[in-house]
Amino acid sequence: MGKAKDWRETAQRLALVVAVWAAAACGSEAGTEAGAVAGERAGVEPAQAVRLGIDVLMDQGASVLEGKRVGLITNHTGRDAQGRSTIDLLHEHPRVELVALFSPEHGIRGTARPGERVSSGRDEETGLPIHSLYGETREPTAEMLEGLDVLVFDIQDVGARYYTYVWTMALAMRAAARHGLQFVVLDRPNPIGGELVQGTVLEPAQASFVGLYPVPMRHGLTAGELARLVNEEYGIGADLVVVPMEGWRRSQWFDETGLPWTPPSPNMPDLESATHYPGTCLFEGTNLSVGRGTDAAFQQIGAPWLDHETLARRLDEYGFPGVRFEAVTFTPENPGDGRYGGESVKGVRFVTTDRAVYDPTVAAVAALVEIRRLHPDRLEWVRSHFDRLAGTPRLREQIMAGAGVEEITAPWAGPLAEFRQLRERYLLYR
Repeated sequence: MGKAKDWRETAQRLALVVAVWAAAACGSEAGTEAGAVAGERAGVEPAQAVRLGIDVLMDQGASVLEGKRVGLITNHTGRDAQGRSTIDLLHEHPRVELVALFSPEHGIRGTARPGERVSSGRDEETGLPIHSLYGETREPTAEMLEGLDVLVFDIQDVGARYYTYVWTMALAMRAAARHGLQFVVLDRPNPIGGELVQGTVLEPAQASFVGLYPVPMRHGLTAGELARLVNEEYGIGADLVVVPMEGWRRSQWFDETGLPWTPPSPNMPDLESATHYPGTCLFEGTNLSVGRGTDAAFQQIGAPWLDHETLARRLDEYGFPGVRFEAVTFTPENPGDGRYGGESVKGVRFVTTDRAVYDPTVAAVAALVEIRRLHPDRLEWVRSHFDRLAGTPRLREQIMAGAGVEEITAPWAGPLAEFRQLRERYLLYR
């Protein structure tokens, strides 16, 4: 297959480019002028266990919060390295006055389905009010912020533009700036590492809650670093303080941190799902299943009508580095997206073989291209949603016009290079 040979050569060149950029990112110094940083810059030996922002805050006696009335944006992932809830740690701290909680998508306990509205309420353990930021509003209101001095953000992200937690953070930063509150981010690892930057950079016209600012599908930043970038580059102007981790390096993936994995949302069961998510999430904007309702969500895609064996073979023929493809069948049970519940789905599973060179965004585009070629009358788009996820209508339009993978993805290099350069001054870790 000619296209596979051509792509294999291109993939090898891209892998070399990725390695060069990763080395440059690891070796570069990063400035701190974009937002105050509490404590020393991370830079310990990688053998030492990673200490989270909440751990560092507690070791510092929570001094940045002392004497202030605190609102905490968090969920079930907000825990220290020993598994203790950030809610409990701040509520019980003698120098901290925690007065309100704020919950993101999926709720304070992380159990609500994707897109399900989350109600405000009261925390049973502490009696504190819980203000929903995924219900009537996605940005804290003046009434919610009344009497507060500072907002604190402590939620585990997954490193992909589509994931809404960091956009809850950005909207809360806007509100904090508007109402004169300080904003503190307790930093956590990017679970899929901080070196690789991949995919399309969002066009401003496609800004939404699955991508609020022009960042790539896979941005390679921690929540704290992303907060620093959007705060300065996009004029939020919040009084921002990031409490950095200790011991985390950009090359580290979550399974190298010594920390337990807590699924950050119902369909992000493990690191393997997070690895593929920057690519396979695009299928949420089509009529294919992404494996919701199975134990391998975002690791596999499919539909009852899919010629999965041919698709898997064609994808393997591209020779993408770091991944192989398996024809599988799966049956979603009560999938949150309502797709093919109880039906036998013919699918393709994405299997990581070398995550250091794997580009899930390109692999997903190839799958879309080949599905369009195999099933031109069966592939359907949720156009507005797909374009928001893609960050541009051009990706869908090119696939519909019959463009190949290299033609589609080659123009991504320029915007990605610009973003890598932009992010350098906001990096907190080497």
